[in-house]
Amino acid sequence: MTRSTRYARQIQFAPIAASGQARIAAARVLVLGVGALGTVAAELLARAGVGFLRLVDRDTVEWSNLQRQSLFEESDAELQVAKAAAAAARLTRINSEIEIEAEACDVDPGNILRLMSDIDLVIDATDNFPTRLLLNDAAVKLGKPWVHGGCVGAQGQVGFFRGVDRPCFRCVVPELPEAGSVATCDTAGVLNAATHTIASLQVGQAIQWIVSGNASLQGKLQSIDLWTSRTLQIEIGKSAQANCPLCQQRSFDFLNGDFTAQPIVLCGRNAVQIPGGRAVSIDRIADQWRQTGEVQQNRFLVRLNVDPFEITLFADGRAIIAGTEEVAKARSLYAQYVGQ
Repeated sequence: MTRSTRYARQIQFAPIAASGQARIAAARVLVLGVGALGTVAAELLARAGVGFLRLVDRDTVEWSNLQRQSLFEESDAELQVAKAAAAAARLTRINSEIEIEAEACDVDPGNILRLMSDIDLVIDATDNFPTRLLLNDAAVKLGKPWVHGGCVGAQGQVGFFRGVDRPCFRCVVPELPEAGSVATCDTAGVLNAATHTIASLQVGQAIQWIVSGNASLQGKLQSIDLWTSRTLQIEIGKSAQANCPLCQQRSFDFLNGDFTAQPIVLCGRNAVQIPGGRAVSIDRIADQWRQTGEVQQNRFLVRLNVDPFEITLFADGRAIIAGTEEVAKARSLYAQYVGQ
């Protein structure tokens, strides 16, 4: 067997065949979020031969990720490597024939159009509604299809949105849910079999659309509970579409929102994320910090340990201050060591 047989079993699947494999090889996919869903989806897409993958994530690998985030290893958690970088390195070893681009950044109204403009499809592997609704705005603005996915506990759901016609995700979630009203992995935990299942369903929809221009879950949501083995598929009704602020009024509220992000206390991590104001020179900051304490550096981030705090600064100016949940203290440390 040779390299030429890499996709042989996939080509044998009649709905794909050689013509479909050629479309897969030409496809450009953005994986937005490289965590529980994104690592699995990215690996499946890479193994399927998707020609270009852009991996975007704002975070670094932690030990609690290893239970379900399949591309990461203990060394990644030990070094707290940027998730996008660690995933890209692993995927390059899995399939060296495709192009993989890693971006360790926070997605916001100022960069999402750039991240999406040259791709064909987006995999939603985010973990929060503001980013998801921002993605939906950008998808409608650019006319880009995307595959929604979400998972908490043993339950998850998948949906497909074309971006060029109704319904859109805002038909389902017209406004941001009230804080604390929706369970998260930090509050309810998560079953790794569930995240792998949801990501697999997402990739199935993505490949179906790439090879045929259609997806079986277009305008629908499919939910699954792996603990009870129950599944449910619903169609997004016309009544929901009729009241959608985006579909009906073309109100790009999240895309046109305030560019000034606020500090976020990261649930369960004893850390605060400080949003970036502008790009920084990782090399320059690293040189400065070496006079202060222990420094770790790669092309995506620089990290300073100043007991009992740890400051991780990304190239976009964003930082995660570990060792406190006090926003004021985190801001003070940012000003002290970054100076912006």
